[in-house]
Amino acid sequence: MGKQRVVVGLSGGVDSAVSAYLLKQQGYDVVGIFMKNWEDDDDSEYCSSNIDFVDAAAVADVLGIEIEHVNFAADYKDRVFAEFLREYQAGRTPNPDVLCNAEIKFKAFLDHAMRLGAEKIATGHYARVRERDGRFELLKGLDPSKDQSYFLHRLTQAQLSRTLFPVGELHKTEVRRVAAEIALPNAKKKDSTGICFIGERPFREFLNRYIAKEPGPIKDERGRVLGEHQGLSFYTLGQRQGLGIGGIKEKGAPRGGGEHAPWFVARKDIAANTLWVVQGHEHPWLLSHALDADNASWVAGAAPEPADYASKTRYRQADAPCRLAEGANGAFALSFDGAQWAVTPGQSAVLYDGEVCLGGGVIAAATP
Repeated sequence: MGKQRVVVGLSGGVDSAVSAYLLKQQGYDVVGIFMKNWEDDDDSEYCSSNIDFVDAAAVADVLGIEIEHVNFAADYKDRVFAEFLREYQAGRTPNPDVLCNAEIKFKAFLDHAMRLGAEKIATGHYARVRERDGRFELLKGLDPSKDQSYFLHRLTQAQLSRTLFPVGELHKTEVRRVAAEIALPNAKKKDSTGICFIGERPFREFLNRYIAKEPGPIKDERGRVLGEHQGLSFYTLGQRQGLGIGGIKEKGAPRGGGEHAPWFVARKDIAANTLWVVQGHEHPWLLSHALDADNASWVAGAAPEPADYASKTRYRQADAPCRLAEGANGAFALSFDGAQWAVTPGQSAVLYDGEVCLGGGVIAAATP
């Protein structure tokens, strides 16, 4: 028997580089793939794709593995970006990383790797896979500050059975230490933030190219017009910056807001093209005790039993205790003991049972 072949997605970052190194140490036949997912403005100052490929190639060179450059930009545009724009135009706030993992990294990339004769694929995500009685579970990464299971919650049994997450067992500090120890050229590279096709550029400027501006009124809870918004697509619930109404102060503002309390986006009325804002982080309009989600995807292949679990309604959030009630056709409802802040349609509600990620769905609506 020859060595098992694993194809690693090398992004140019330190996590995937260390993943490839660890797999090589474990005796796998490792091949690197650099995925190019966006090419509309390669030459712009914001698109780091070219630099990332150079970094990925340098890593492959140091590790002594082959690297292949694969272009998934057309798939990405059809399967991820088109959906992203549709959601924004409908007034929701989608999560492209969740879509990209489901449609590109663990579909297009997985298919490609299998064509290369791989047994498995590996990525630098902070998550873990555990096999139990022939079923595969998706677990949180061991570094709580880096856990990325939220973004991976749509993975299926077939995908998990062929996936390795080598850094999921490590803390980030450990990953950086390994990278420095083996003198990886990108050991000190900053973690990338932001959505791959937007990079670090201002979000509104990017969306502007694809979505027409449709200005309308910004109103407070009493219906007073405070200013003008640029188009509902450009705002997200809970947003505080960029409203252009910071100068409006009022003595004795309601609900303990005080005159300097910041304004937050609380509602988007698509039919009336109106953006509703409230003062104060804890305003009742920003708090929800329940949500409905649809487009559910469950790691086990079937919905978990209605019971008490924990959920995240956005990525950087502590797990919140909740109760699951299952609806029909891939819909479900969650009710929470404590109020959840700025629950946003289009984002993912992801369910956990301890360290096990059960799956989740797309938030359709939230209720007080």
